[in-house]
Amino acid sequence: MSLQIRAQLQRGDFKLDVDTRWPAQGVTALFGRSGCGKTTLLRIIAGLERVRNAQVWFGDECWQSDSHWLPVEKRRLGLVFQEASLLPHLSVTGNLLYGYKRTPPELRRLQLPEVSAMLGLESLLSRPVDELSGGQKQRVALGRALLCSPQLLLLDEPLAALDTQTKREIMPFLSRLAQASGIPMALITHAPDEVQRLADRVVFMRDGRIDALCSLQQALAKPDSPLFADEGPSSVLEGALGAADEHGMRLFGPEGSQLRVQAPDATVSGPTRLRVLARDVSVALDDPARISIRNHLVVTIRQLHELPDNRVLLDTTLQDGQTLLIEITPWSAQQLGLAAGQSVFALIKSVALMR
Repeated sequence: MSLQIRAQLQRGDFKLDVDTRWPAQGVTALFGRSGCGKTTLLRIIAGLERVRNAQVWFGDECWQSDSHWLPVEKRRLGLVFQEASLLPHLSVTGNLLYGYKRTPPELRRLQLPEVSAMLGLESLLSRPVDELSGGQKQRVALGRALLCSPQLLLLDEPLAALDTQTKREIMPFLSRLAQASGIPMALITHAPDEVQRLADRVVFMRDGRIDALCSLQQALAKPDSPLFADEGPSSVLEGALGAADEHGMRLFGPEGSQLRVQAPDATVSGPTRLRVLARDVSVALDDPARISIRNHLVVTIRQLHELPDNRVLLDTTLQDGQTLLIEITPWSAQQLGLAAGQSVFALIKSVALMR
């Protein structure tokens, strides 16, 4: 099943011109600078923006065409914006159940206990909403949207109004939501870390147009990817965590591509993502034994890219097929005689568990 949108809109100097389709599963991130058309595109999908001659299809269900228009309340969507916009006269439970009570019983797929557990709201259910922190309010807004049992969840920068610490607190709940709910999501953001943490695919937008639509791994494999922040190129690896040893270290990933990672939170389990900065990986032609770096993986070089500031980016693949980017100097590349197709050892100095 897929979501298909075709629309053109002229508003002053701004023109939106899109013709795209992406799978209606997992998390699709709409990424680009402010004013590039992300919110306008989301409003067209939702039916909040009626554009002449636009077409919107969700699977085989037509939401909009030249002769047909399905209003927003009939599209079975969950909408979450920057501001939680909770109903102040209702408790947390009242807000959570607001849409649930208006959803026909035969369409209810999620119940209050499981959504409360998913978002860590069990201890807050009886509270008035004016006693909640910003992050708690946003979690309630997410829960309210989920309990409508939507076909599609649309998130318009849900973390943008939160401070840095609150974002860190709510991010694990969003990640859990993406994995556990089974509801496809479209997420608007201009924060690369949110894309790397949550997205399965990325729609890159610029000046009202879609530059590219690709998987997260494909987006990160580009040496000039817009997802690379001030820390430079990075890789996001997906896998599962094993049990902790006596030193608190846990194995991550499949046999042949396993890493040992520090994961203090023993409750972290299931599919997990690790971020590895390209500058935190070194290369060796032989496997060094007497060295403090313990994560040594055999990788195959696909390509070498010359970067600004006298750097070379190695695009390599792990044995399980995932991409690992490595940043070295041109001198090192020359001295080691590195070339496409060559197998080398990647020495990974540090990783970040994206909890």
